[in-house]
Amino acid sequence: MNAPTEMTHEEVLRVKLEVLRRQHRDLDDAIAALSERAMPDQLTLKRLKKQKLALKDRIARIEDELTPDIIA
Repeated sequence: MNAPTEMTHEEVLRVKLEVLRRQHRDLDDAIAALSERAMPDQLTLKRLKKQKLALKDRIARIEDELTPDIIA
């Protein structure tokens, strides 16, 4: 019987990063679809854009954590 392997912190971050990027793309698609309507719901658009921005911030934080600091 094989023992379950534990993921490293970096591997967990990379998985989270991929999930967040997928969610960001999905929100982008939803915003585009909603914007194409004749009378888009502005409140929903605003909420979706806010969620997308929050995801972008989370993605940036994880990318920063994954990128090693380079001392110049």
